[in-house]
Amino acid sequence: MARKPADQSVDREDILWAAAEVLHRNGYEATTMKDIAAQVNLTAASLYHHFKNKDFLLLNVLEVGLDLTIAKLEVIASSELSCAEKLGAMIRSHVVSVTGNVAVGAAMVFEIRALLNANVGGRNDNDAFEAEFAARRKRFFKRRDYFESMFRDTVQAGIAAGEFRQVDAAIVTRAMLGAHNWVGVWFREGGRLTGEEVADVMVDTWQAALAKMS
Repeated sequence: MARKPADQSVDREDILWAAAEVLHRNGYEATTMKDIAAQVNLTAASLYHHFKNKDFLLLNVLEVGLDLTIAKLEVIASSELSCAEKLGAMIRSHVVSVTGNVAVGAAMVFEIRALLNANVGGRNDNDAFEAEFAARRKRFFKRRDYFESMFRDTVQAGIAAGEFRQVDAAIVTRAMLGAHNWVGVWFREGGRLTGEEVADVMVDTWQAALAKMS
């Protein structure tokens, strides 16, 4: 089948999800722009029409996944639910999101180091190119910190309200999110549990861990 040139209509979101799948299958270092282009029936040259290089493409994959998750969590965090109810809903939302797209979830675990070490050189306008990437990368990590803070703040609020026992909220939050993110590594569609059932287990586990001792 002939590959599509750059001027043909290609859904940018389809490219991002395809990129996530290829990264999940091959790993960042082994993945080429040609591999990703082939996944959506584009020429490699056409892919550069949409994304400047593999580093920018990886950053886009992570940005979209994180921003979609944050948008759902913000609705829950701003609700009138109790802290325990909020945390349960936030855990469920995050885990279901991860199981709904394990490729993006796995990228959040395995490809973050590639993002930190990305070398975006190779263009004539190198300074502007690197400055744009550095600014976008900084924004991503700031958004990731904000994402973490929503869980941490909810745990802290639950402790203050007497709904949760006294714990180190920062450590518990990082352990919680690490467990959620790792679901993207081992979860398989069609396995013993659905994504929603895995989310239920996670909610029960963390709420039991935070429950006040009688």
